[in-house]
Amino acid sequence: MNTPKGLLPAVLLIFTIFFGPAISEGAAGGSDSYIQWLEDRAMLREAGELAKMVSGRGNQWRHPYALPQPEKLIETASVWFTAYPSSTITGEGESVLQAMASENLWAAFEEIGIRAMHTGPVRRAGGIQGRHYTPTVDGWFDRISYQVDPIFGDDEQYKALVATAHKHGAIVVGDIIPGHTGKGADFRLAERSYKDYPGLYTMVNIEKDDWGFLPDVPEGEDSVNLPADTVDRLKDKGYIPGRLQRVLYSVPGGDPVTAWDATPPVTGADGKARRWVYLHYFRAGQPTLNWLDPSFAANRLVAGDIVKTRLDLGARVIRLDANPFLGLEIKPGSDKCWSEGHPLSVTSSEDIAWLMRKLGGWSFQELNLTIEDIKKFSELGPDLSYDFITRPAYAHALLTGNAGFLRLTLNLMASSGVKPRQLIHALQNHDEITYELVQFSEQGDDLFDYGGKKVRGEELRREIIDEMHRLATGPDYPYNKLSGNGLCTTCAGLCAAALGVKDPYNMTDAEKDRLKQGHLLLAMYNAMQPGVFALSGWDLVGALPVPAGEIKSLLADGDYRWVNRGAYDLMDVNPAAKKSTAGMPKAHALYGPLPRQLKDPSSFASRLKKMLKIRKEYKLDLAERIGRPEVKNPGSVLMVHRLPDGLGIELTALNFSREPVEETFTLGALQGLTARNLITGEAEGAASPDGAFTVKLDALSGKAILFPTD
Repeated sequence: MNTPKGLLPAVLLIFTIFFGPAISEGAAGGSDSYIQWLEDRAMLREAGELAKMVSGRGNQWRHPYALPQPEKLIETASVWFTAYPSSTITGEGESVLQAMASENLWAAFEEIGIRAMHTGPVRRAGGIQGRHYTPTVDGWFDRISYQVDPIFGDDEQYKALVATAHKHGAIVVGDIIPGHTGKGADFRLAERSYKDYPGLYTMVNIEKDDWGFLPDVPEGEDSVNLPADTVDRLKDKGYIPGRLQRVLYSVPGGDPVTAWDATPPVTGADGKARRWVYLHYFRAGQPTLNWLDPSFAANRLVAGDIVKTRLDLGARVIRLDANPFLGLEIKPGSDKCWSEGHPLSVTSSEDIAWLMRKLGGWSFQELNLTIEDIKKFSELGPDLSYDFITRPAYAHALLTGNAGFLRLTLNLMASSGVKPRQLIHALQNHDEITYELVQFSEQGDDLFDYGGKKVRGEELRREIIDEMHRLATGPDYPYNKLSGNGLCTTCAGLCAAALGVKDPYNMTDAEKDRLKQGHLLLAMYNAMQPGVFALSGWDLVGALPVPAGEIKSLLADGDYRWVNRGAYDLMDVNPAAKKSTAGMPKAHALYGPLPRQLKDPSSFASRLKKMLKIRKEYKLDLAERIGRPEVKNPGSVLMVHRLPDGLGIELTALNFSREPVEETFTLGALQGLTARNLITGEAEGAASPDGAFTVKLDALSGKAILFPTD
């Protein structure tokens, strides 16, 4: 989940150009003309119109939808590019969506082996004050409209992107944000107690006699966060279910937040003044939806978004953002409510996944919970889940040169029954490298085998986090920063710290080559296993973190994730650009644009292209993992897969250490089979009659080895 604060100056300028100055009418009132103005712009109203594209029509009965379809989705597109619109550098006079729809870009993607683009959120976001649109407070994760934000283009340009992708054998992935909206027309109508709109949100009208419990709203603000004792008091009076299990948005050293806010008195459509208390899991500008209200308004709003995304705009896949937080209730005997992984979150996620599949699409979820929770949500719900299980572990392996924690997480995943092909294995995305390590927090008192001893889950969690902080940040590596949930950096920034580079902006050629080798090792871990492989523009150009001094205004509240969101120019369409259309400074790129890289066989993109060609040719994305052999070297990881269609058995062997290693293991399925390196084409010997095989690996390297079975 994306939770940056702040606003790029260019975004302010664009909003002023498009929407003009604020109009004072109706900021706190409920005049008929203002109510109508709001309703004309409300998503809930538009959802009713969009439903007509499906209701009473045969297009909802053409596709099976009850069960997840990970294999069908993988067969359609198993290598994804994850875009970040506000970091996209465009050509002169070109919108972000036009840049994303570039024929040259998609020709490069096709050559590399990329078959999907996840655009990231591109709908209008932010809020409304009076008749004035206010900017996003959360990187467009505070949606207030179904329409594409004019900052990025328009709906027709989105459809053109879908058409261009289709021409190159690819699809487009969109987003559903089922947990909240921004403070747009829908929220302003809810504050005015108009029609079904209050039923959209987890919000409560506080009786006037109890207004004395609520703090005053500071001048210039439209809500105020409630102190913990006020939350407790409102719970005792039966207004709200209480404090959350975990406050998701917090900044180290920042003021405590409770995620409950109160509004000032707002005059409703009926002329009555009300003060509301509402929930926001993330920022105050992101009021939480209520998935179990008699109006079913939230369900209708999100259904409208699905229809818009799938049938109007043409995206084939949607991401469910932050879907563990769709249900909450009072928890007897506890000072905190049940607010994560609630059964309502599971059924609501299933509803979303069912409707998307019913309309011929698929979905995936970003679910940073325990492995058991991922299983629970995946049983009938989204088709794929983001791999939060091993993502922090492979980052730890690179930083330490010891893959013990990665092997542990792979073993936990296998013992739980979660298969690699159910997951999206990704390099960098828009967020930090999260390592809340929820599994080890939930199993805090359980013992795990790690480092040759038994370690309590909570102790192991703290040890891993402390190691990552120590090895990736601090005075030696000031370019990497910390958030409340993890490490703010790019993959290149992570590799730089792992290799002891104190100034990655002025590296020698030898240092750059070594960093690229580490980055390719991370790519190989994710790409050479079943499931979807995803990578970003920052990965493709080798972006380094943006120096904090260049984006002081964005980091003012302590949210350092902007350092990993520097602007990039994939196709060298605007070499002179210093920032993106949205005003994000251009990142220092180690590898350069794709056209240049694809002419160099030793470049990151060219070597990735070779890796992805093998992945596709041998259908590794649909393989079945049949072994995770024990190793003698701490830096080694071995994963054995049975390939589909009798293509043989594949071994992905990785070495995260800084020294060459040799591993010998025995697997019955390999008895007497010859071996060939899929990347180099060279022979790798043969397994013994009892299935023993030895593999040699250079430092920071990997091999994909084929054992033909026919």
